[in-house]
Amino acid sequence: MNSKSTTLLVIGGGPGGYVAAIRAGQLGIPTVLVEGQALGGTCLNIGCIPSKALIHAAGEFEHARHFANGSPLGIKVASPQIDVAQTVRWKDGIVSRLTGGVGALLKRAGVQVVHGWATIEDGKTVTVQDAQGQSQRWRCDHLLLATGSVATELPFMPFGGPVISSTEALSPKELPKRLVVVGAGYIGLELGIAYRKLGAEVAIVEATPRVLPAYDEELTRPVLAALKRLGVVLHLGCTVEGLSPSGAVRVRTPKADEFALPADQVLVAVGRQPKTQGFGLETLHLDMAGRAVRVDDQCRTSMRNVWAIGDLTGEPMLAHRAMAQGEMVAEVIAGQRRHFAPVAIPAICFTDPEVVTVGLSPGAAEEAGHDCIVSAFPFSANGRAMTLEASEGFVRVVARRDNHLILGWQAVGKSVSELSSAFSQSLELGATLEDIAGTIHAHPTLGEAVQEAALRALGHAVHI
Repeated sequence: MNSKSTTLLVIGGGPGGYVAAIRAGQLGIPTVLVEGQALGGTCLNIGCIPSKALIHAAGEFEHARHFANGSPLGIKVASPQIDVAQTVRWKDGIVSRLTGGVGALLKRAGVQVVHGWATIEDGKTVTVQDAQGQSQRWRCDHLLLATGSVATELPFMPFGGPVISSTEALSPKELPKRLVVVGAGYIGLELGIAYRKLGAEVAIVEATPRVLPAYDEELTRPVLAALKRLGVVLHLGCTVEGLSPSGAVRVRTPKADEFALPADQVLVAVGRQPKTQGFGLETLHLDMAGRAVRVDDQCRTSMRNVWAIGDLTGEPMLAHRAMAQGEMVAEVIAGQRRHFAPVAIPAICFTDPEVVTVGLSPGAAEEAGHDCIVSAFPFSANGRAMTLEASEGFVRVVARRDNHLILGWQAVGKSVSELSSAFSQSLELGATLEDIAGTIHAHPTLGEAVQEAALRALGHAVHI
């Protein structure tokens, strides 16, 4: 077996792994990146990017159907149709361009990409087997684990046949007439809404009494209204028991009654878990935090010079968190003084309407012992939202009462994901309500609602 050596070896070419490798290469660290599938990991190939592409296509098709039924805008469209195969090809084209771009960036940074499956022998030795069965052994000074996560499977309803994960849902060969979604978290709702807009009958089963149970009820109320308006059938407070012989989904109600939901496909979207199997992680005997690898604020594991980032280290399982961790690890290895201590990490649900949270919610702030001002500004009073036919939702700010330090932002509405950067920046910079209220926001934009929320918290909102 060939034996080679490098300073840094990264296992996993997803957002965390490839960013770490690129930054290490920029810093002059000899780096090898091992990836068994396409560069970009779950996010670029079967997650963030393709899901947003499908969501966009579904939204455009829904607009066309809306115009076919008459529109106050005066737009008329006759009998819109969708070619799902073409939609998938368009989505795949975006993915291909992005993954190709990642490869080019790695090459420019001087990173050696090794295509194959890694197996850890010890903290400094990894064997890589390629698709032809050829193996090579790599020795490294630093080992970075960036293996990501996998969809959680229900033991009584394993993936296969009509039971699919988000991976299969993002590349449909044809649309099911009836789709049952198990789980009303962000993945289930994003894809459930998209499939409904594409024309499928969609039913969602959720064990808790609310959709998006990780968020407060006020924030999710516009999403619930949109689901009902779209005709998505909700079975809240219910649990899935499995499939009947006919292929229907057996559902148990809070009163322990059971009924069957007819389904052509069943999307199981009950979360993701760190990918810890299949690459020899157990040989390292690392300290764990449940299913995740335990790390400190520099992403060091319990073994010297073995690092872990991204979904492998647990919640929040977000690509932008993994990217930030990967960049930091590369810089720490290069001798820089860095720690991973963000004030807040934004989280976004690309539902319709979208939901954004950054920092503390009103409830979390109260639990932390803060005496807070909570103020919201509705998009129904925002001119830009009206011109977009998107006056549902609001921007909400949470700030300390004594010094007006902003602790959190939340928003729900059309395109509010684009406000997340401003929210995060205000928290990182330690902004107060006066800072935001005194910043001139362009008119007409959705961002004016951010300023107005701060003004309202100070008691002198202008437009409400």
